[in-house]
Amino acid sequence: MRVFKFGGASVKDADGVRNVIKVLDKTGFSDLVIVVSAMGKTTNALENVVEVYLKKDNGFKKEIQNIEEYHNQIVEDLFENKQHPVFEKIKSLFLDMKTLLGRNKSTQHDFIYDQIVCYGELVSTTIISEYLNHRGYTNDWLDARDFIKTDSVYRDTEVNWSTTQQNIAQKTNKKGLSITQGFIGSDNNNFTTTLGREGSDYTAGIFAYCLNADSVSIWKDVPGVLNADPRVFNTTQLLSHISYEEAIELAFYGASVIHPKTIQPLQRKEIPLYVKSFLNPEGLGTSVKKGQPLDPHLPCYIVKKNQILLSLSSLDFSFIVEDNMSQIFSLFHEYQIKVGLIQNSAISFSVCLEDKFIHFDELLVKLKAKFRVTYNTNVSLFTIRHFTDEAIMSLEKDKDILLKQITRETYQMVSR
Repeated sequence: MRVFKFGGASVKDADGVRNVIKVLDKTGFSDLVIVVSAMGKTTNALENVVEVYLKKDNGFKKEIQNIEEYHNQIVEDLFENKQHPVFEKIKSLFLDMKTLLGRNKSTQHDFIYDQIVCYGELVSTTIISEYLNHRGYTNDWLDARDFIKTDSVYRDTEVNWSTTQQNIAQKTNKKGLSITQGFIGSDNNNFTTTLGREGSDYTAGIFAYCLNADSVSIWKDVPGVLNADPRVFNTTQLLSHISYEEAIELAFYGASVIHPKTIQPLQRKEIPLYVKSFLNPEGLGTSVKKGQPLDPHLPCYIVKKNQILLSLSSLDFSFIVEDNMSQIFSLFHEYQIKVGLIQNSAISFSVCLEDKFIHFDELLVKLKAKFRVTYNTNVSLFTIRHFTDEAIMSLEKDKDILLKQITRETYQMVSR
């Protein structure tokens, strides 16, 4: 049993969907679960629908129309027969979304987000499943919400592993070809939940763990895991194989190729992970397995933009000690703030934060009641794993550095 994951860039248009078949022809398509993300930039577009809708602006209807037209064009390019059932299925999904928004009474952003953004994956997998059937690749379409059960922390939910494992083990066809959605699950009330942005990789890891899969393959628009993001750095090199531990470190610091939670379930059962190019399925790619050294042993550069550098000091110049730390991190947890770097002295405490749920302003109110607060928004957090002096000098050149920190294997710098 194998698990494949195709991201949005790999299925952004009709040619991308056709290329899925080319990959399957080279790799085989039996005993396989395929996890698929929303097509292209659909998740971004649906996030915008949510924002416009919550402003009570009817412009969200036009936004939905644009998304529907984008998918209809892909379907028209794939199916010559305009009476094919896929056209009605896509129309029905968009009608469901519009009806949901029309009847919704909730004003909770994160709840509405999960109920709407999930349609990206529901539509993409419907199109791909129908196209594979059309081309003779018989498959089962699985609604991931019937399999992956979670708590009710919308947008950043935790998996109920015992129920999920039971569902996947009992309901999945282990001998054929199945298509399911990345990123989504459901809570005990059967409301849709999401696993965190870019969570489709994690879905692949969940299915692999529950099925005792032989391997997971993530198909990307890059040749594998690179030592830097080619969109940011001019020169990059392929990491041909790395250990689970190193992959977790890279993902934690913000490497975008693998979702941070993906590795943990695979590592527990020693299921190998392969990151490969959907444009070159037979290429070497990157393998992530137990005990592998980083090869080649290169500095790995990671950048996270749109961060916040927050500095706190006590109002009475007393020490920032364990009790203060506990209060601060409790507030970070309450407001879903992610911490990427920590540095403290006797009377001050600095952290680099990611505010992906837009709760920082609420957090500030609480912090200012207890601490003297300064902060910088829209800063960048740079990390080098396995740094060298040359790598640091190159990265620091021409940058306005606000903070930096070096440990045995990792260099971090905040700049604006």
